Amino acid sequence: MEASNTCDTGSDLKPEVIYRCKKCRRIVASADQVVAHQRGGGQKCFKWKKRSDGDDDAEPECSSIFVEPMKWMQTLEEGCVQDKLQCVGCKARLGYFNWAGMQCNCGAWVNPAFQLHKSRLDECRP
Repeated sequence: MEASNTCDTGSDLKPEVIYRCKKCRRIVASADQVVAHQRGGGQKCFKWKKRSDGDDDAEPECSSIFVEPMKWMQTLEEGCVQDKLQCVGCKARLGYFNWAGMQCNCGAWVNPAFQLHKSRLDECRP
């Protein structure tokens, strides 16, 4: 007998994607904690000095993910408004946070922003 593909709301479901620190492989986030944002207008959304000389019409893929605040983010407990996000295990810089928000490379403004760079993470599918 085949298992059914119906949605189950039980707590035993594993997230589709787990993000790990690339350096020490510690789990830092899961797909459930990612905050989705609508794609911005690209380069035309940035200040004139921050725009690149490249193709204006190209829509780059977001180079970061934005997540909910989590317990492992030690600088949040210290009461900082903005700072770097470091891995608890190896102290590697994984991204930045800013309670006032920040701009994604797609041009969208995310507020508050807890940004993890995809280049610093391994995306694992269990």
